[in-house]
Amino acid sequence: MGICEVNGVSLGVEEFGEPDAPLVLCLGAPTMLSWPDALCELLARQGRRVVRCDLRDAGASSHGDLESPDYTLRDLAADAAALARTFDERPAHLAGIGISGMVAQVAALDHPDAFSALTFIGTRPVAPGPVDNDLPDHDEATMEPLFSRPQPDWTDVDSVADFMTEGAQILGDDPDEAREVAVRIWERTQDSDTETHLADQLGMVFSRLDCSPRWRERLPQLQLPTLVVHGRLDPFFPVGNGEAIAREIPGARLLVLENGSTAVSTADVPEVVSAMSEL
Repeated sequence: MGICEVNGVSLGVEEFGEPDAPLVLCLGAPTMLSWPDALCELLARQGRRVVRCDLRDAGASSHGDLESPDYTLRDLAADAAALARTFDERPAHLAGIGISGMVAQVAALDHPDAFSALTFIGTRPVAPGPVDNDLPDHDEATMEPLFSRPQPDWTDVDSVADFMTEGAQILGDDPDEAREVAVRIWERTQDSDTETHLADQLGMVFSRLDCSPRWRERLPQLQLPTLVVHGRLDPFFPVGNGEAIAREIPGARLLVLENGSTAVSTADVPEVVSAMSEL
């Protein structure tokens, strides 16, 4: 793991594979650990140089005012383009998952020359907040138990791990994998205060960003090979969101993981990597 300086900020990064191999840049959601080790390692074995990174205000990256961030979604998109150019002069395959899937969409639209292919996993084509009438919103039956739970003791790793494991069970993700990732994220968190742990574990800063202007109407402009991956059982961003992205990007391929929810499970890694490698 290391640090890369772009656009006046420091971003935490980790590399897999040979330095001269074609680059796949995986944006964190918000930390790099939203990308499974197994996925990054398998892509590297298949001849890719994989760089996964923390977004601003997450992991090893620069931290500012977590209550009122002074950057926008488009700044995060510019970070992605700058990071890609830092690691390779050639256009990169850009991948985003969840909230970083939104960043990746805007990055590809604002900086198309920086990228050669796109992968969007478990995301949607509009910003946090009210969704368009034709898009499915969060599943209310799942959100109520997810968000009504008592908060953990964020200074205690076991309490946080229990909280995130229970959340994974509610969402339909693998609880054991969620616990392992939660512990690793906790151990990388720069400070011990609640807001920093919320930023790393739950990506709360993202909901406070200025995500304007809309970008959904621009998606048909994308001319890059695109893969859209979505879990059939995802209650947070239901699969109709991924279907909409794939429908609006010319030539995009939609891969629905029939048993998948919000995270890429170890069981689904080979299928996802195979599809990404075809771009």
